[in-house]
Formats: sequence, C-alpha cells, structure tokens
Amino acid sequence: MMATLFCHVLISCYSRYKIGLEMGVAKQLYQLQEIDLEIESDEQAQAQIASQLGESQAVVRAKDEIKEKQQHLEELGRQQHSAEWELEDLVNKLTAAEGKLYAGRIKDPKELASLQREVEALRGRRSHLEDTALEVMDKVELATAGVTTLTNELKALETEWHNQQKKLSTDMERLKVELADLKQKRQLLSAEIDPQALNLYQGLKRQKGQAVARVEQGICCGCRISLPTTELQRVRGDSLVQCSSCGRILFLP
Repeated sequence: MMATLFCHVLISCYSRYKIGLEMGVAKQLYQLQEIDLEIESDEQAQAQIASQLGESQAVVRAKDEIKEKQQHLEELGRQQHSAEWELEDLVNKLTAAEGKLYAGRIKDPKELASLQREVEALRGRRSHLEDTALEVMDKVELATAGVTTLTNELKALETEWHNQQKKLSTDMERLKVELADLKQKRQLLSAEIDPQALNLYQGLKRQKGQAVARVEQGICCGCRISLPTTELQRVRGDSLVQCSSCGRILFLP
C-alpha cells in the first residue's frame, strides 16, 4: 500500500516537473524571439544609417549649382570688361572727332558734314554701349549676390551635414555595441534551450517571421483566432503546443 502511494506521489511530482520544464521552454523561446526582434530592429537601423553615411546629395547639388553660377559670373565679367574696353576706345574716337569738328580748321562743307555725321554716329554708338555696359553690370551684381547666397546656403548645409554625420557615426557605434550584446545573450539563451525545440523555432521563424505567439484571453495573438478549449488546456499544462490555425508555438504569460 505504501509502495503504491509512493509511486503515485513520484509520478505526480515528475508530471509537475515535466510541465514546468516544457512551459519553461515556451517562455525561453518567447524570450529568444524578443531578442531576435531587437536584433532585426537594430540591423535595420544600421542599414538605414549606413545608407545616410557619406557625402550628402544636397551638398553635391549645391556645389554643382555654385560652380555653374560662378562660371556664368565669370562670363558676365568678361562681357563687362569687353564692353568697358570698347566704350573706352569709342570715347577716345569721339573725343578726337569732336575736337576736329569744333577746332574750326575744317572749311570744306562736305568734309565738315561728313565729320558731323561721324560724331553723331559715334555718340549713338556710345549711348548704346553705355546701356549695354550698365545692363551687364546689373547682371554681374545679381549674379554675384546669387553666388554669395548659394555659398552661405552651402556652408549651412555642410554644417548640418557634418553634425548629422557625427550623430550617425555615434548611433552606429552604439548599435554595434548593442548588437554584440544581444547576439551574446542569444547565444547563451540558445545553449539552454532543448535542440529540438530550438529547431522547431528556427523553422517557424523562417516560414512565418515570428515563431512564438502569446495567448491572451484564450486567443492566439499570431492569427487572432480563439483557441479550442482542449488546446488551451494543453497550453496551460502540457508540452509545447502549436496553434492549430497558424502553427506558431503558443506561449501563455
């Protein structure tokens, strides 16, 4: 009689130990999944940061625009100098012609009329060149102001870019440390989990993204479907249970 009672007690204790062990595995797999999700999140953040590190396209475009505007300004400068030189030469010719016209030494009416026409033509040409020179000067002034504005904007962009790069580099280093710590935690936790359960987890993770689903109010959070009563009872007190609907490992917090 005592032997039979002892056997029942032993079986009951073993069953409670087995249930606790299996439920512990489900919890371990859920914890492993949480670590994996953190690793994936950090790796995605790393990839995003890596895509932002390096030369800024906005800075490149600003530099190209400034280069183009400077070339245009240089061309305007050449046009301005050319107009000024031409105007100076014309003024010298006009001064000489006017000197001859008003000197009173020319007596021939035809020659005098011809010189008068030449002076008027030179004056007309001078007026046109003065207008052209003023127009070019206005363009040079506007172009110079534009280059100055773009240069200041470029400096602001470069300052912002340098600050951003510094922050991105700091964030990248922080993520590297976090990932190394998470991967170490994952390795230690994986070593504690039953190999068969771990293989099941890995297979489901490849298929479904998330291998373990929490059970809340009798519902599988993986597929949002209510669990049958018998299945829910097994989750509460049996071995590892997979959702009959989505196949994920069920974890009851």
